[in-house]
Amino acid sequence: MQITITARHFGLTNAIREYVEEASDKLTKYFDHIINVHFILSLENNRNTVEVVLHAPKHNFTGEATENDMYVAVDAAVDKIEHQIKKLKDKWSDHQKRSLKENAQFVYANLIERKDQNKRVKIKRMVAEALSFEEAFERFENIKDPYFIFKNEETDRINVLVRKDEEHIKLLEP
Repeated sequence: MQITITARHFGLTNAIREYVEEASDKLTKYFDHIINVHFILSLENNRNTVEVVLHAPKHNFTGEATENDMYVAVDAAVDKIEHQIKKLKDKWSDHQKRSLKENAQFVYANLIERKDQNKRVKIKRMVAEALSFEEAFERFENIKDPYFIFKNEETDRINVLVRKDEEHIKLLEP
C-alpha cells in the first residue's frame, strides 16, 4: 500500500506524518487489497480539513472531515472510510448468504459426534430430493444412516426421518 500525504497552507511535521501512517494502517485490517491512500491535509481559517482518497481494485473511497484539531480530523476522515469499507463488505456477505438461501434445494444438517467427553459438530450440505412420504420411507429402510432428509412433495417442505432404534422411526416436520 502506497501512502501519499499532501499538506496545503502549512508545513507537515513528522508527528503528523507518523500519525497519518498509523491511521492508514488501521484501514488494512478491514480491507487487504488497498493500492494507495492519498491524504490531503489543509489549514484554512483555523480549520483543519482532511480528505482521504483510497484506491482499491474496482472501488474508490473518499472521506472528508473538518475539525479544530488536525489529529481529530484525521481520525474522523479515517472513520468515514472505515464505515464505507464495512458497508461494502457487509453488502458482499449479504449477497453470498442470499444466494444460498435462494437455492432452497440444499439442506444443512448438524451432526454431533461424541468421542469421549468432547463434542464435535459437523455441518454437512446435502441435496433434499423431492419425494412422497412412502418413497422416502422405502429409501430410508434401505440405508444405514441414522437420518434421511427429503422434501415432501405434498407439503413442499423439508422433512426428516430419524431412526430411534431398529424398530422405531420418527418423522420430523417443521
